[in-house]
Amino acid sequence: MTSNAHPAWDGLILGASLATLDAPQGYAEIHDAALAWKDGVLTFVGARADLPVAPQRLAREVVETGGWITPGLVDCHTHLVFAGDRAREFEVRLQGASYEDIARAGGGILSTVRATRAADEGELLRQALPRAHSLIADGVTTVEIKSGYGLDFDNERKMLRVARRLGQLGISVQTTYLAAHALPPEYAGRPDDYIDAVIEWLPRLHVEGLVDAVDAFCEGIGFTPGQTRRLFEAARALDLPVKLHADQLSDLGGGALAAAYDGLSADHVEHTSVESVKAMAERGTVAVLLPGAFHVLRETRLPPLDAFREHGVPMAVATDCNPGTSPLQSLRYAMQLACTHFRLTPEEALRGATVNAARALGLHDRGVLRVGARADFVQWNIHHPSELCYWLGGRLAHSVHAGGHRVT
Repeated sequence: MTSNAHPAWDGLILGASLATLDAPQGYAEIHDAALAWKDGVLTFVGARADLPVAPQRLAREVVETGGWITPGLVDCHTHLVFAGDRAREFEVRLQGASYEDIARAGGGILSTVRATRAADEGELLRQALPRAHSLIADGVTTVEIKSGYGLDFDNERKMLRVARRLGQLGISVQTTYLAAHALPPEYAGRPDDYIDAVIEWLPRLHVEGLVDAVDAFCEGIGFTPGQTRRLFEAARALDLPVKLHADQLSDLGGGALAAAYDGLSADHVEHTSVESVKAMAERGTVAVLLPGAFHVLRETRLPPLDAFREHGVPMAVATDCNPGTSPLQSLRYAMQLACTHFRLTPEEALRGATVNAARALGLHDRGVLRVGARADFVQWNIHHPSELCYWLGGRLAHSVHAGGHRVT
C-alpha cells in the first residue's frame, strides 16, 4: 500500500460522470467515475468501483464531486493577440457600409495592423490577457494563436513573443506564423515581393522557437495558390507543418492545396469542393469550422458538412477570435453556433472542440480522457454534455485543469 508520504497520484476526483470521448462515436460515458493524475498525465480513468482499495491514501488531493468532466477544450484557430478593436466598423457595417467603404476610410485589417504595430509587447500582452482569461474560464486548456497583424519582421516577432508569454497562464499555447495574412501598405502592388520577405523571415523566427506551424490566407483578396505554395515549400524545408485559411469566400482549391502539403487543417471551408474534401480525407487534413465569422458576416453558404461526414474528414470547431469578423471569446459559444448554423450535433461539436481540434494542431496527447493523456480536463456544473451547446452564455465550468494544475 502506498503511504501518504509518497502518494501514487497528485490528485483524484471521485463521483463525477466522465465524457471521455475515447471511442469513435458517442460520449463514451463513465458514471460514478474516478479520474486520477500524476506529473501532468492521467493515470486512472474508470469507474470508482475499479479503484484500488483505500483511495484516500493513494492521492495527495481527493475530491468528491458530481457533475460532468470532459477533456479540456482546444481552441485550434485564434488571432488572440492584437491591439485595439473594430467595434465602430461593426456598427457602420450594420448601417449599410460595405467592406470596401470601410477599407477606403482607413478601416479593415490594416487598421488593426496600425494599432498592433504601435503597441509594444507589454501593451499587446495587457490587451490579450482578458481574452485569454475568457477562453480559459469557459474551459479552454490549449489555444492556437496566429500572428498576422504585424506584417513586418519586428511586429510579427512581437506578436509571436506575446503569444508565447500567454503560456504563463498555465495553458498550452501553439503559435502559428501568418505573415501571409494581408498585403501591408509598404508592399502595395508587389505581393510576390512581400511573399519573398515572408519566406525570408520564417527561418529567423523559427530558430528563436516562435513558430509551431505556418498559415496563409489563400483567397482572391489574400494570396494566390501559387504564392501560398511557395510559402509552404519554405515551411516544408524547415519541417514545419502547415494549415490554411481555405475557401472562405470562393473555391480556389484551398482544401486540396492544404492536403497536398499534408496540412494539419483547412479552415473556414465554406466553398470547399467535393474534390478537395476527398483530398483532405486521403491526407488526414482536418476541416476547421469557424461559425463565429459565419455568424458575424451573416454568411449563407454552408461548408460541405455532409461530404465531410461521408468521406470521414474530422471536423473541428474554433472561435477564430479576431477583432474584425469574429470577436468571439468563448469556445463553448462557438460550439453552440456550430450546432445552430451548421446543424452539428452537440456530440460532434464537443468532439470538434476537443479530440478533432487537438488533431488540427498535430497534438495527439489530449482531447480525450484516457490513461497516458495530458491531464487537461474541465469539471462542469451540468446534468448532461449536451448542455454545453444548449446554454447561450453563462458560467458552466466549475474548475479547469491544464497539465494537472487548476487554472480556474
